Amino acid sequence: MTSQVSVDTGSPSGPGAPWRDGTLPPAQRAAALIPLMTAQEKIAQLVGVWVGADATGAGVAPHQEDMADVAWDEVIKHGLGQLTRPFGTAPVDPVLGARSLAASQAQIAAASRFGIPAQVHEECLTGFATWGATAYPAPPAWGAAFDPDLVRQMAGRIGASMRAVGVHQGLAPVLDVTRDYRWGRTEETIGEDPYLVGVIGAAYVRGLEDAGIVATLKHFAGYSASRGGRNLAPVPMGRRELADVVLPPFEAALRLGGARSVMNSYSEIDGVPVASDEDLLSGLLRTEWGFAGTVVSDYFAVRFLESLHGVAADGAGAAGLALRAGIDVELPTVDAFGAPLLAALQAGEVDEALIDRALHRVLTQKAELGLLDEDWQPLPAGIEDGDLTLDGEADRDTALRLARQSVTVLRNADGILPLAPGARVALVGPVADDPMAMLGCYSFPAHVSANTGHGLGLEIPSLREALTEEFPGLIYEPGCAVSDDDTSGFAAAVAAAESADVCVLAVGDRAGLFGRGTSGEGCDAADLELPGVQPDLVRAVLAAGTPVVLVLLAGRPYALGEEITGSAGAEGSAEETAAGGSADAGDAAEAVTAAGGTDPRAAGAAGIVYAFFAGQRGAQAIAEILTGAVNPSGRLPLSVLRDSGGLPTTYLSPPLGRLSQVSSVDPTPAFPFGHGLSYTTFAWSDAAADSAQWPVDGEATVRITVRNTGERPGTEVVQLYLHDPVAQTTRPVVRLVGFARVDLDPGASAVVTFEVPADVTSFTGLRGGRVVEPGDVELRFGRSSGDIAASVPLRLVGAEREVGFGRHLISTARVEPGPAPAPSPREA
Repeated sequence: MTSQVSVDTGSPSGPGAPWRDGTLPPAQRAAALIPLMTAQEKIAQLVGVWVGADATGAGVAPHQEDMADVAWDEVIKHGLGQLTRPFGTAPVDPVLGARSLAASQAQIAAASRFGIPAQVHEECLTGFATWGATAYPAPPAWGAAFDPDLVRQMAGRIGASMRAVGVHQGLAPVLDVTRDYRWGRTEETIGEDPYLVGVIGAAYVRGLEDAGIVATLKHFAGYSASRGGRNLAPVPMGRRELADVVLPPFEAALRLGGARSVMNSYSEIDGVPVASDEDLLSGLLRTEWGFAGTVVSDYFAVRFLESLHGVAADGAGAAGLALRAGIDVELPTVDAFGAPLLAALQAGEVDEALIDRALHRVLTQKAELGLLDEDWQPLPAGIEDGDLTLDGEADRDTALRLARQSVTVLRNADGILPLAPGARVALVGPVADDPMAMLGCYSFPAHVSANTGHGLGLEIPSLREALTEEFPGLIYEPGCAVSDDDTSGFAAAVAAAESADVCVLAVGDRAGLFGRGTSGEGCDAADLELPGVQPDLVRAVLAAGTPVVLVLLAGRPYALGEEITGSAGAEGSAEETAAGGSADAGDAAEAVTAAGGTDPRAAGAAGIVYAFFAGQRGAQAIAEILTGAVNPSGRLPLSVLRDSGGLPTTYLSPPLGRLSQVSSVDPTPAFPFGHGLSYTTFAWSDAAADSAQWPVDGEATVRITVRNTGERPGTEVVQLYLHDPVAQTTRPVVRLVGFARVDLDPGASAVVTFEVPADVTSFTGLRGGRVVEPGDVELRFGRSSGDIAASVPLRLVGAEREVGFGRHLISTARVEPGPAPAPSPREA
């Protein structure tokens, strides 16, 4: 340890300074600057300050001093690392906000010797989280769409809007794999499968990074596996679950997406808080994976090492632990990395080399962003024109396309869907006429606007508005609120249902923060029953006898019992599902219902539709699905359970995690991961492999033919699952290793071919390394994880092979036109 403190060396910021030379590599420029800086100047680059943009565009925001521990001039006099959410703190016009930010940046640059502006970050999970910016569907909707290209387009549009106003970094995507549906932040996750999360998450990252925005992967790692689904609760997770389920999406987003920043998880894993876990943040992330970007703390996570985790006695101790572990920047505002860290440095309790290590990463990234350049200008190009929209037609169209592809039809008994033109429709439910039912908690309207009285700042139709356009005589009754216990509206809701040919019953969530909603950060659930008296409303409306289409607008998958879903759910018998085989009974019933016939198991709701916070155009998308204007193609990224028994559970379970004879609790879902119906039908045939031998260092090529046997165009989602029946450790019965969306006109067919690297079969073996193990496996073509259309047996051949971070991560899919249908005898 050393107590040496840098001293002022003058003003080395002239034109000839090497760190100003844009022709040099960013890391070299950073290295040239660090020896010139004092301790105070170094530490100033490792903190953020939480400010809000001035709504008048006049300069430093009026609340900047309120949100910092010291006066603004004092905060910036040695420079500043980051500005926290100048657009995401209060409603502000984007042009005026950009001018205000530019004024603040000019002050920051002028106040310090080196003239370095701050790096600006904002939230952007469901769109740029600012006033008037497009609110896109929430991450489970991305997963339901199974369309990485569309997610990449969305992220590109988000990034472009942020860059246009002077933002450099986005705090997204969330790559936590869902482990417990009760967790309030399930609405921020892409799904429960690491392959799906990795592919979709990497696409989001690529779109954001291509737009010039630093993508921030969060929450690294294990946050979603908290005990009991409680926010920040301890994570009881072994190393195999961490390595095989939690970490792969982060690997994919770094290697395939090119993310330049990572945010730590609040959680502790096996008693060690991630913010102080050197093995995870430095050993794994830096040394094994070679990550060279910045690690930023989740908000207040450094101080939480003292105040919540109790592994540090004070702020200085917390700062030392975090720096040593590998956190480079403290967010959201200067605290432990401020005066406490400086005092610890001067006392010899923190090695200045740790500060220099973090500083080098911060300055390298600033150099990459142009913030060390001589010609840096605080005001982004185009702002002076005063014409900037963050919710343009192309943005709204992208939001609508993603919403359409994400809405998932789970049940369609008696061909209740699409709704018949001219039908008398009753619309009932607490979320039916609420625009906020379309938005997750990290959308700006839910995160900020709802608490300020400024309105939504966007045109967000409710489901009632969207359906009224199709059914002018629509009868509407809310029935109850989302989360209170008032049942006085039940009678009117039941009467409305009784007067109609069909009742659309809309139930679900209202997103919020820390108990101010039923879904969102800090809004965890004790079980998976719908909030408030909504379960009683569902029962009352079902008892009215009118056919019911249940529409769920929610952030998590709520349990749908047999009284709602029918006696056997969607996917055949529990025994078949537990065995991991093809659910023949489910196949037959699904084929009948998809074709509009009568399901012999029909009971409860005739139709069930799930929409995971579908964004500002979500109501239109749902209405189009209900009326048949759009053929549904969404597939569940999260299993929908029958009840809360067996929690936590997901489809990624070994045999004893499923229905067994040794437990009275049956965790078989009502609708499994990957399930979703269409208004047309598809036939799958001719599954084959190029070879039954699969080298442990090679690829397997498998294919299947899919034909649209219905009368309207539709999209099938072909899912490929790995089944590994015998391994050195227990393995999930099936897990996703590939997928493809296949658009087909009536009568048309396609051959879907997957090239599957043996590396994707790898798992953490007995000795702790990731291995590709020889032996018999199956690649299964599935309509869902519980509905297998065909299986291809293969044998992995060769010696056991250890793989690491550089392994192949994804399968490639190719969709080609299939053979023409055979002519009918009459045509012949």
